[in-house]
Parts: sequence; structure tokens; C-alpha cells
Amino acid sequence: MAKNRKPTFFYGYVVVLVSFLIMVIAWGAFYSFGVFFKPLLSDFGWSRAVTAGAYSLCVIIQGFLGIIIGRLSDRFGPRIIMVAGGFFLGSGYLLMSQIGAIWHLYLFYGVIIGSGMSASWIPLVSTVARWFVRRRGIMTGIVTTGIGAGLMIMPPAAHWLISAYSWRTAYIIVGITALVLIILLAQFLRREPRQVAELPRGEGEKLNLQIRGFSLWEAIHTRQLWLVCAAYLCFGFCLESIMVHIDPHATELGISAAIAANILAIIGGGSIIGRVAMGAFADRAGSKLALILGFILLTITLFWLLVAKEVWMLYLFAVIFGIAFGTLWVVLSPIVAELFGLSSHGVILGIIIFVYTIAGTAGPVLAGGVFDITSSYQPAFVALAAISAIGLILTLLLKPMPSKV
Repeated sequence: MAKNRKPTFFYGYVVVLVSFLIMVIAWGAFYSFGVFFKPLLSDFGWSRAVTAGAYSLCVIIQGFLGIIIGRLSDRFGPRIIMVAGGFFLGSGYLLMSQIGAIWHLYLFYGVIIGSGMSASWIPLVSTVARWFVRRRGIMTGIVTTGIGAGLMIMPPAAHWLISAYSWRTAYIIVGITALVLIILLAQFLRREPRQVAELPRGEGEKLNLQIRGFSLWEAIHTRQLWLVCAAYLCFGFCLESIMVHIDPHATELGISAAIAANILAIIGGGSIIGRVAMGAFADRAGSKLALILGFILLTITLFWLLVAKEVWMLYLFAVIFGIAFGTLWVVLSPIVAELFGLSSHGVILGIIIFVYTIAGTAGPVLAGGVFDITSSYQPAFVALAAISAIGLILTLLLKPMPSKV
């Protein structure tokens, strides 16, 4: 029979490559917001808190819709979802080139781009989890290195486009790129191996995870789900605050805009190391230990940021923060699969990410508000370091779930 024939080429690797490329485009553009931050302030005179609020709205929209997207991904697979996501992302960035009022920023970036971003992570990593069993961690790591690669490419490219042309032209180019390439790449995605007469790559005895996995209702009633949610709430507060404000923080220290954009690129490079290395580490030592190490690194780097005033110090921060960032994202999908199985994998991921986005929404606005009041990011960075330490404590409390039979 076709399903017993050993394929000469495993289509799962196509899924991994396509998912990687989509993440490069979607997340690279998303995390370029900080590069556009000061040009928007300069042209419109908005406060930092108000401007960062559009980013926060984008985060909460993608988190809320992620629950729905996770359920749809479990049922229908990633292809149609990514087509819709590419359309919203491309359209949102094209519309950003035409903004003239604050409500435009909140509608185009917060709502439309937020809707597109809701499809840019859960369907992809959940699909990879269905294609791979034994190498799930490293394959998830490879896919999510697209976020780091996007960070290395897009913020410096956006800075160059803004310098050479204008921020409006930069948004047009980003919009066309997202609209065309994401929709094209989505055509190569497949939900699971049986759609192309293959089996998941891994040990056969593990293939019953789909059958014995927890339902969403069962998972909601476990202590473990809420510990993971609380830990990722802490992570969301820290990560999104830094990704919006590290560029303007660097320029406030007298560092040039070009070097400030490079800090984001270095964070992206560090996250690639974290995703690949810790994805492989999680396959061998378990996702919980990788999660703990990620929070240790995150906490250390946020305390380091309190004293980092020179370029080299910010570059060192960016490398290690990037490794922590990559680690904490790459282990999420595998640890959900380990704890709860695959039958409701997408929607459980959606719940966790929605909780993450609650903090990710508040963080940038509060950090911007702190600066508006004190003319310094230092109080905000102290709070972030403390929140990261709480996340570390929560991960230490995680225990394996009893097996379902």
C-alpha cells in the first residue's frame, strides 16, 4: 500500500522550508515596527505611549484571533489560513503607507496587520508537530529561525529604505512583498502526512499521540496549562516591550539610528542560535529544561540592560537576549505536544499565546508611558527583570502530565 512505501523524499521537509520562509517575511516585517517608530513620531508628533499602543493592539488582536486560528488549523490545516493571513498582512502594510491620523495607525497596524499576524505562527508550528515526532524540537527550531532571520534582514532593510526614500515607500515595498510571497508559499503547505500518503517522521509507537491527546476542555482543567500560560505572560511582557523600545532606547543613549537597527538584527541572529541549539537540546533533554534555561538567560540579560550604556554592551545584550527569545519560542510547541498531545494542539497553543499577548499588549504601552513621565527607560527595565524572574519560578513548578490511555 502507498502509506507503507518508504518515500524517497519526505514532504515534511518542504513544509519546514515553506514555514521558515513565511516566518522570515511575516515576523521580520512585524518586528521592524521599532525602526518606523521615530519617523512616525517626527512626522505626526504623537507620544511614545500612544504610538506604541498601535503595536500593542496588534499583539492583542493576533493573540485573541490565534485561539480561533488554532481551532481552524486543527480542523482545516494551514494552507487556506495562510492565504488569508498573507492577504491581511500585505494589505495592512500597503495601507500603512497612507496613514494621516492616529486612528489610521490603530486600524491599519493594530487591527488589519494584527489579523494577518494571527496566522503567522500557530498554523505553522502546529503543522510541523504533526509531520515530525522524534525530531519535533529541532524541526520546530528550524522553522522558527525564520523569525530570527527576518529580524536580521528586515529592520536594516527598512532603515535603508526609510533613509533612501521615505517610511511610506518602505511600507509599500514591505506590503507588496508580504502579499505576493506569503500567498504563493502557502500553496505548498499540507496539514499532515496522510495528505500525501506518508507517515510522520519518528518512532511508530509515538503516533498514537493524536488519539490519546487531551481535549481543550480537559487541558483547561489542568494546573500545568495555567502554569505555562502564566510563564508566557511574563515572557510576553518582557519580549514585546524590548522589541518596541530597544531601538529608541539606544538612540536616546546617543547611538546612531543605523546601529540601533542593527541591535534588532543581532537579536534576530541570537534567536536563530537559540531556536536551533535549544530545539535540538529539547529533543534530548526535554522541553522543560530548555524552558528553564531560556528564562535564566532572559532574566540575566534584562539585569544587564540596566547597566548597558555602550554599543558593545548593547550588542552583547542583543546576542544573549536573542538566544533567550529564540529558546522560549521554540520550546512552546513541543512542550504543549509533550504535555497535552496533538488532538487539540493548535487551539491549546492559541490559548497560551492569547495570554502571552495580554502582557505583550500592556508592556510596550507601559514602557512608553514610563519614558513619557520620567524621560528614562530604567524603571521599566527594572520591572521587566523582576517579571522575568517570576517567569523562571513558574517554569520550575512544571511537572509532567499523567499519560492518557
